[in-house]
Amino acid sequence: MAGDGSSASDRAPGGPLGGVRSTYPGPRRPIADDPALSWWRRILPVVIAHRATFLAAVTLSFASLVFQTLVPNLLNGAIDHALVHADGSLRHDVELIVAIGLVAGITGILSRRYLYTTAYNVEADLRSLIYEHLTSLSFSFYDQVQSGQLISRANSDIRSVQMYSTFAPQIVVQISIGVVAVGFMLAISVPLTLVALVVMPILYVIGLKMRRVMFPISWITQARLAEVATIVDENVNGVRVVKAFAQEGAEVNRLSDAAEGVAWAYIKDAHLRAIWSPWVQNLPQLGLGLVLGAGGVMVIDQHLGLGAILAFNAYLLMLQAPFMMLGQLIMMGQRAKASAERIFEILDQRPDIVERPGAIAWPPGPGRVDFNHVTFAYPNGPRVLDDFDLHIEPGTTVALVGRTGSGKSTVARLLPRFYDVDAGAIAIDGHDVRALTLRSLRDTVGVVLDEPFLFSTSLRDNIAYGRPDAPEEAIVAAADAAHAMEFIHRLPQGLDTVVGERGYTLSGGQRQRIAIARTLLANPPVLVLDDATSAIDVRIEEEIHDALRGLLDGRTTLVIAHRVSTISLAQRVVLLDAGRVVADGTHAELLASSPLYAEVLSQAAEAST
Repeated sequence: MAGDGSSASDRAPGGPLGGVRSTYPGPRRPIADDPALSWWRRILPVVIAHRATFLAAVTLSFASLVFQTLVPNLLNGAIDHALVHADGSLRHDVELIVAIGLVAGITGILSRRYLYTTAYNVEADLRSLIYEHLTSLSFSFYDQVQSGQLISRANSDIRSVQMYSTFAPQIVVQISIGVVAVGFMLAISVPLTLVALVVMPILYVIGLKMRRVMFPISWITQARLAEVATIVDENVNGVRVVKAFAQEGAEVNRLSDAAEGVAWAYIKDAHLRAIWSPWVQNLPQLGLGLVLGAGGVMVIDQHLGLGAILAFNAYLLMLQAPFMMLGQLIMMGQRAKASAERIFEILDQRPDIVERPGAIAWPPGPGRVDFNHVTFAYPNGPRVLDDFDLHIEPGTTVALVGRTGSGKSTVARLLPRFYDVDAGAIAIDGHDVRALTLRSLRDTVGVVLDEPFLFSTSLRDNIAYGRPDAPEEAIVAAADAAHAMEFIHRLPQGLDTVVGERGYTLSGGQRQRIAIARTLLANPPVLVLDDATSAIDVRIEEEIHDALRGLLDGRTTLVIAHRVSTISLAQRVVLLDAGRVVADGTHAELLASSPLYAEVLSQAAEAST
């Protein structure tokens, strides 16, 4: 995360959610930053970071193919000397060919092992780079992007790049060996070599055409796969809403439409392959036919030996292999290019919230909070806060009250700098939050949101998420303070109970109590409770409030409140309307002096009944 002071390995599995820490060291090199570079040149630094295994793979692959090119030449000599002229034994030639074949096989096995090692390490690095970059992006990015799109780019798009990085070096090496084969062919017969290579210019032109027609359909295919991933993600996460409104049929139809779109893209891709691949694969056969015709005449006229023509054809077959794979390489390359550019769309995003040069860690202080004439609007949205001015003394608890849409939750998101203000400033102990490191700011300001999120791991790990090294007694104390232990004790595995997806195996009130315990364990000097007890019944809420009163003592707290019971936690109440402070005082004072305050409380009471 940009400026949070943690490394990739700190965020790798092995914190409170990971169990055993991974041995994966994290990506060694980022992609090239220059968007003007071609896609493979941007990926190249990631590959170069694994140059030892990559070079070993390429070198061994080249060696394996070089050994293979020696065999036809040996065959030429064996046939001419031992069979045609009957002036030698085949034993030595056979032993040599077998030995060369064994060496070629061993080097081929090792080259594939190193090549796949490199490819999968590159895949892991790219996936880690994407995830690491996603953690650095601001909330404004996630407000506008679909999670399914991100999942698709971190999986299927990366896999396309990985597959290309696996097979492309093999084909490139084979093409380079083709140059060696051409050298042997020239040594046997220059005229026959020119006949064999007559189809090469045609293949080059066809290859260029294939690149142009394959890229658009490759991009469409990856985009439509991402659309399917988005729909599946939304349906899995929103399954309760889908079933509550009996919309299973509509969602199946929606997915079917998206799946048909993917099928169309794949069929179009297959159609283009069917048109162009035979040209690339079969044109070399024309060269082979020309060679057999011309070579046969040369043998009959005794301008060329029988062994020579057999060796020449063997070399020509070596040239055929890379050309038969060339079509596949071009198609995979265009899909990899489309996928890489979709990956770059994520990696080229820059976070809105970044640390200023020279940002400092928050120096421990009493915890005074100042909102100085703050103005703010979400991207492409209306103004939410307009000259919002609020000053909270250290150690006091202030309740922020207002109608829905008045800007209360926005205040809670601006204080830990999830977003930056458009005008004005927010300060803690006189330090502008933009001048503090993000890590220290978010260690200072603890937030309990109105929609708690739990990870699919144990309750213990969820509570200790902010302090993975917290001792057992501290975890239990935080859970007790949030009145979570009373239901945790009833669970078969207690704190070791693993919650389901997003914590949905717990009730809304239970999830909120775990979220409160998680924040209390982190023990931040400034606390924001964003309607944090809204899903808890009145009896439990009163018990939590009794515990919170002691914990909030001496801690600067901002409470986003609707219920009178929550407001009772605060020594001071601020009424917000249309993004401005319109009243400020105690609960009794506002109730007596502000009709709007009484109206807001009345509406909240009706909504909760």
